[in-house]
Amino acid sequence: MPDGRPLRVCALYPDLMNIYADRGNILLLEQRCAWRGIGFEASGVGLGERLDPDAADLFYIGGGQDRDQRLCALDLVETKRDGLHAAAARGAAILAVCGGYQLLGHSYVLGDEELPGAGLVDLHTVREDGPRLIGNVAIEVELDPGEPRVLAGFENHGGRTRLGAAEQPLGRVLRGHGNNGRDGLEGVRRDNVIGTYLHGPLLPKNAWFADWLIATATGREELAPLDDELEDAAHAAARLAAGIGTR
Repeated sequence: MPDGRPLRVCALYPDLMNIYADRGNILLLEQRCAWRGIGFEASGVGLGERLDPDAADLFYIGGGQDRDQRLCALDLVETKRDGLHAAAARGAAILAVCGGYQLLGHSYVLGDEELPGAGLVDLHTVREDGPRLIGNVAIEVELDPGEPRVLAGFENHGGRTRLGAAEQPLGRVLRGHGNNGRDGLEGVRRDNVIGTYLHGPLLPKNAWFADWLIATATGREELAPLDDELEDAAHAAARLAAGIGTR
């Protein structure tokens, strides 16, 4: 029997912003809900479609090629910006990865071109000259006060992202490049809005973070424990790949 409130997930541009195993993130959420008897509902909104801020508990934006990101950036501002802001204002969870993360901010500058962003958080991204920031990465995050944890994944981005002075990062870089390879910060977090460059995909390497998203999005104080032997092994392998050990 389903256990109380289901998790409703809405993916933005699932056919275009999906190059970093983004479907794997959605599938992991679905499976971990199923193992616990929590209902799961998935939907998507594409180009030209309005975003209903009450239609989901978790909104997901993945990564895309430059061409697709251009299309989505313009559409996001024209048809989904207001809905996304309303969803965040009511406390819905929003997770944006790589290209989706860049679209959360004010703009993404590529040479002479400037793509608009949703303006949901105070950040700007610029495609600078120089090598792409690529490799295994691990960051320390503190989603709950006094409980530092590690997120591990892979990054591959040419953009350098800088947060506004009042904005908080998702975490601090232990290994890897992070937002721009200079300030030691990775991602952004404002309440339940989270952006990050970590993928590979992110959630199968960090099942504990998937559980945090499920609990946060559905308003549960705790989730039933699962046998996470394989998930813990995947997390340990991601940490080792980044060179920080398994503790």
